[in-house]
Amino acid sequence: MANAVPSQKASEAAAVAAPTPNPFEFHVYGPRNLPSPSWRDLLRSSWKDPNYRRMVIACFIQGVYLLELDRQEKRDERTGLAPQWWRPFMYRLAQVLVDERDGSIYGAVLEWDRQAALYGYVPFRPTGAPAAVVALRGTLLRAPTFRRDIEDDLRFLAWDSLKGSVRFAGALAALRAAARRHGAGNVCVGGHSLGAGFALQVGKALAKEGVFVECHVFNPPSVSLATSLRGFAETAGEMWGRVRAWLPYVGSGQAADAGGSEAKASLESAGTGRWLPHLYINTNDYICCYYTDAASGTATVTARGSSGSGRAACGGDGGKGNTGLARMVLVSKGPTKFLDAHGLQQWWVDDVELQVALNHSKLIDRQLRSLYAAP
Repeated sequence: MANAVPSQKASEAAAVAAPTPNPFEFHVYGPRNLPSPSWRDLLRSSWKDPNYRRMVIACFIQGVYLLELDRQEKRDERTGLAPQWWRPFMYRLAQVLVDERDGSIYGAVLEWDRQAALYGYVPFRPTGAPAAVVALRGTLLRAPTFRRDIEDDLRFLAWDSLKGSVRFAGALAALRAAARRHGAGNVCVGGHSLGAGFALQVGKALAKEGVFVECHVFNPPSVSLATSLRGFAETAGEMWGRVRAWLPYVGSGQAADAGGSEAKASLESAGTGRWLPHLYINTNDYICCYYTDAASGTATVTARGSSGSGRAACGGDGGKGNTGLARMVLVSKGPTKFLDAHGLQQWWVDDVELQVALNHSKLIDRQLRSLYAAP
């Protein structure tokens, strides 16, 4: 018993000296049962599982949020939190996307890390694992970047578009470069909230060029919000006009050049396939819930195979144009409070109950209609 007291004091002193973990550390805030790639993935790749794919891409986007927070809080490469969110999956930071207006980080290009993979006894990239992922964050309610984030939020509300933003130009250039380097079939773009709006629009811009990259958007902003505000603007036209004048449709020559190629011939005339973005929606999130509004008199989006996998397909049109516009995944049992329902964390938890939407969204139909119209 005499030796128990010093030992107890020593353990208490160690507990006091131990640093408190940051709540955003990967092992604290991240997924619980998401395995890192191993030699087993060479036989049966985890990336073929759409749930694994969803969870990892959500982790990459969280890493971009933390890149900006690391910058704001002056954490260096050794103490930064962001790398924890892509290194376990054997990816490395290849490029940082910086907003030239305030120096904030809004996106990143992550590439498969061959050296790390070799250390993990994975001599080549598993089947289905993208060679590069362009990840885009949403709005951060922090003073250093709040103004520019909100400016782009208002831009979307005013114009149903983000093409005037320098972030659109930067994200499109990075995505196009990644597609040229690795091949479009090996590249993925993903975003959350405002970043989802950018991901959807830059993916569409490349699709109009006949370049198809995989696209995953989490809680994308709903066009119906802009429509509703525009209706309100009829009685407050002067204020609305000032907002639209403050946020011109094209904010820079660079943005105009980046989006100019969208005037090319349609994908129909090019003889190419269809672009099918993946949308992840929580119906309790009023920012994105309008994507679940069904389009009247149109085909129904269903899933080939099980509800957890496969591409979307259209039916009910007499066998003509039997192609879907998007694959939409809904949270069937998830967070109900707005901040949690709009959060990114729900998309990397492994016990969330998901379902593939059975209705054809009139909003995604509206956004992507120009891709499928005759030239």
